Amino acid sequence: MSAVSLADAKAHLSELVDRAEAGDSIDITRRGKPVARLTAAARPRQRVDASALRALTSTMPPQAVGAADLIRSMRNDERY
Repeated sequence: MSAVSLADAKAHLSELVDRAEAGDSIDITRRGKPVARLTAAARPRQRVDASALRALTSTMPPQAVGAADLIRSMRNDERY
């Protein structure tokens, strides 16, 4: 979280909005004391189209190695 004076916030509002949209939280101060906080608005979650997801995954080839074996081999190779 960062703090910005009110005068700087006025001068750089579009940049601060971009930062807030990216997930940053900005305190706006007046005479060194926080008076407001700029954060991103909550976005409604979009529903997943199950039929489109099925169509996508049906075109993917099956994996030769199971997930547990893949993770185990990755872990063991990187450990030493």
